[in-house]
Amino acid sequence: MRGAYYVVAFFSHQAAEKALKATYIEVKRQIHPRTRNLVELGRLLGLDDVMEDLMELNPEYTISRYPDAANGVPARMYTESIAERHLRRAERVVKRCGELLGVTS
Repeated sequence: MRGAYYVVAFFSHQAAEKALKATYIEVKRQIHPRTRNLVELGRLLGLDDVMEDLMELNPEYTISRYPDAANGVPARMYTESIAERHLRRAERVVKRCGELLGVTS
């Protein structure tokens, strides 16, 4: 992994968000709430076991894209280790959602 680490942070949020919303639709049999708040989605699904992951990924929707949210240029606010940490967190969330959906990897 080299270079655009802020993009990894953003896409990690996106992967977790899409997994949560798909899980919500399948489990609840209704449309998901219109939100990008991973913590809220996780609470609605009872995903306490990945809540710390959701809490850390949650702000990345804005911080990784907007200088005013990041208090600087987003591309300069991330390192390889930060990007890897976000990626691992997103992987755990996606895996947990897959378990709820009966998907095996």
